[in-house]
Amino acid sequence: MNMIVEAPVTLHRPVKSAPATAQRWSVAAVQALLDLPLPELMHRAQTVHREHHDPTEMELATLLSIKTGGCPEDCGYCPQSVHHETGVEATKMMTPEAVREAVLGAKAAGASRFCMGAAWRAPNDRDLEKVEELVRVIKDEGLEACCTLGMLTGDQAQRLKGAGLDYYNHNLDTAPELYGDIITTRDYQDRLDTLGHVREAGIHVCSGGIVGMGESRAGRAGLIAQLANLAPYPESVPINHLVKVPGTPLADEPDLDPLEFVRTVAVARITMPTAKVRLSAGRRQMGESTQVLCFLAGANSIFYGDKLLVTGNPDVEADRDLLRRVGLTTRTRSVGDENPLHPIEG
Repeated sequence: MNMIVEAPVTLHRPVKSAPATAQRWSVAAVQALLDLPLPELMHRAQTVHREHHDPTEMELATLLSIKTGGCPEDCGYCPQSVHHETGVEATKMMTPEAVREAVLGAKAAGASRFCMGAAWRAPNDRDLEKVEELVRVIKDEGLEACCTLGMLTGDQAQRLKGAGLDYYNHNLDTAPELYGDIITTRDYQDRLDTLGHVREAGIHVCSGGIVGMGESRAGRAGLIAQLANLAPYPESVPINHLVKVPGTPLADEPDLDPLEFVRTVAVARITMPTAKVRLSAGRRQMGESTQVLCFLAGANSIFYGDKLLVTGNPDVEADRDLLRRVGLTTRTRSVGDENPLHPIEG
């Protein structure tokens, strides 16, 4: 009698991430992925995710608004724009002491990356000098440092690199052909130019977009294709769900089907295999079930804390409880941490 010998089952076997490649993705090819039956799409996303990442690991990042409101841009989704009556008042930049307190709090809560956002079209030299000091505060406490400050010149990107900045966030927001419907005060090419300056300075790129702004599935395909075709694609890809803030032009947009958001996350994972795919704005509105589906679709990073710039975020204890119930571990990158994987304790 012939014996059938089965290979042992491996639940996951993460491998070292290969360098991001310049594989070209047409919009049609990306939409074909979005159009797949959901079980097939999830299977493909899980397969890619497990080839490049530990599926039980979650990155925690914290985002702090260091300078809120008064932005001259007219982004249709943003409550910090001077063009919209949202009740958000302009503030001065936070002091290094206040930022250090926030960094220490984020570190104690388990975050490994600390991101700072400022409501500017672009920083001036005086602004940038202050931000450089704040970047050094983050690095002094052993966390990864990320900023989102608007448009940068090449020289400004080099200065931030010199201060120790690890990541720079500058989202593409939506597909190129839809961009003018959302923002009129800057061009799509302005965003691409900033990403180019960041890449040339040797800073990791964090760039994603917002879904639920009235775009079609083809529009979401256009956004993902644009991101995936960057050479190389971003190391970090935040996928935001529109937060409809009263007073903004997009406040009355119809709700997006939650499964469309899950599909977008899955396709981001497939087309950008080695990237961190982050659930960003809008998690409070999703609910736990949708978040877990996004984890299964390949999201392996979340913004963590009580506020995401000026909109609500699920609170820390609720996040920890969800991650614990799902069985996820977190990774901290603090200096001197010899055992960076940490289970979520109840």
